[in-house]
Amino acid sequence: MRIDVVSIFPDYLAPLELSLIGKAREAGLLDVRVHDLRDFTTDRHRTVDDAPYGGGAGMVMTPQPWSDALRAVAGQGPPGLRPHLLVPGPGGVRFDQAMARRLAREPWLTFACGRYEGIDERVYEHAREDLGLEVTVVSLGDYVLGGGEAAVLAIVEAVTRLVPGVLGNTGSLLEESHEDGLLEYPVYTRPSLWQGREVPGVLLSGDHQAIARWRHAQRLTRTAARRPDLLHAAQADAGLQLRLALPADVPELFTLTRACWVQEAQSNNRLDIPALTEDLEAVRASLDTTQTWVARRAGRLIGSVRTELRGDELHIGRLMVAPDLQGQGLGRLLLEHAERTAPDGIREYRLLTGAKSGSNLRRYRRAGYRPTPGEPAISGTVELVKHRRDV
Repeated sequence: MRIDVVSIFPDYLAPLELSLIGKAREAGLLDVRVHDLRDFTTDRHRTVDDAPYGGGAGMVMTPQPWSDALRAVAGQGPPGLRPHLLVPGPGGVRFDQAMARRLAREPWLTFACGRYEGIDERVYEHAREDLGLEVTVVSLGDYVLGGGEAAVLAIVEAVTRLVPGVLGNTGSLLEESHEDGLLEYPVYTRPSLWQGREVPGVLLSGDHQAIARWRHAQRLTRTAARRPDLLHAAQADAGLQLRLALPADVPELFTLTRACWVQEAQSNNRLDIPALTEDLEAVRASLDTTQTWVARRAGRLIGSVRTELRGDELHIGRLMVAPDLQGQGLGRLLLEHAERTAPDGIREYRLLTGAKSGSNLRRYRRAGYRPTPGEPAISGTVELVKHRRDV
């Protein structure tokens, strides 16, 4: 992965030479380049800001240095490859672990570090329309920093540690905070007794199943206490657990898919359905390209749904519920959860179902989905769309 950062304070980015990122750069896994915006100015004072039109406090970063800097950076890549431009700012899309995973799959990221009252708005338009860049304004949270550099350090670390090879022990990624929608459980090390405080006995028991149950219970308790907004209502519904799928879920997910799509094959009188023909490796690979959520109750995988971002659309697919549990509302909960995961900027939800899948069509109609005009891309299916109401 290549990362470019443009800033008027390039020394602020010195930590990008340290720790995991520094080692990954030495190993050739990351190509990180920091550029001084003032190198692209044209006056002897190296001016990058001016007073805002319309009055008001503060200064605004002028467009010319940014135009020249972004054009120079974007022109350094191979033919046909353009960077994804990320601009940290409190008015942007909320950065989270799901975004980190998506960005980690991209080959080239460029960051523009604004200062003062921000960057002239025309720079964003120029980057999109004239330079052909995808532009995303991204926010770390509901607060204001002095500039984008601190945010870039946080985002780059969150993203690059997900790049294959950067983190030595990739298994540790699976149980971290936010990886499956919950916070991480508490951790302990030697000594087992310290200043009168003991390590929980279950962690010393050697009973791995008991340890796993304790850790999961701790994650739920900690999430409920510190971040109740992360707990989906379905998790409290009759012991239902809803989380992102892990590689360990793939065999059960594969089996559930076959069981559910046999019904689709019977309803539509066709067997050439991808869900019935893909192998285990295809299911595993889909976890890297989609957000796949699995629902478990009493340890059993009983439902799943996946989402994929395509421009300003959220595509929802593989919504399934174990045949013996259908009709109890779990499908509705999964669909609502999929919609709720949509980041800011998503304008439509889209999904696909069989033209003769009567129960599916009725369920989606009740949820607000309507057929799209024209012929579907896949014969024998119906494409459905729902416009997002909160944009």
